[in-house]
Amino acid sequence: MIARIWKGRTSLSKATAYKEFLLKVAVHDYKSVKGILGIQFLHHVENNEAHFTLITLWPSIDSIKKFAGPDYEKAKYYPDDQEFLLDFPEKVQHYECFYKELIN
Repeated sequence: MIARIWKGRTSLSKATAYKEFLLKVAVHDYKSVKGILGIQFLHHVENNEAHFTLITLWPSIDSIKKFAGPDYEKAKYYPDDQEFLLDFPEKVQHYECFYKELIN
């Protein structure tokens, strides 16, 4: 299993609206890709900025390419991201998951 990790920042004043945008647009987009195993959106505030981390889980690099295209390390942005994000990191990170367990 591969974890695809993207990080972005917004101004604190746009954090709530960006959360709503991600839940409405990004979740739908990710869930439409056959093979995705999981989605996690993380958020914290630091230095008066809202920091977001998006972690998606995939069975393989080939399945990620169905979402991201052949240059699967390149970050994927939506047109409305221009309204929210302070910068646009070019690349995402990929990690091989060697252990996963949810504990109740």
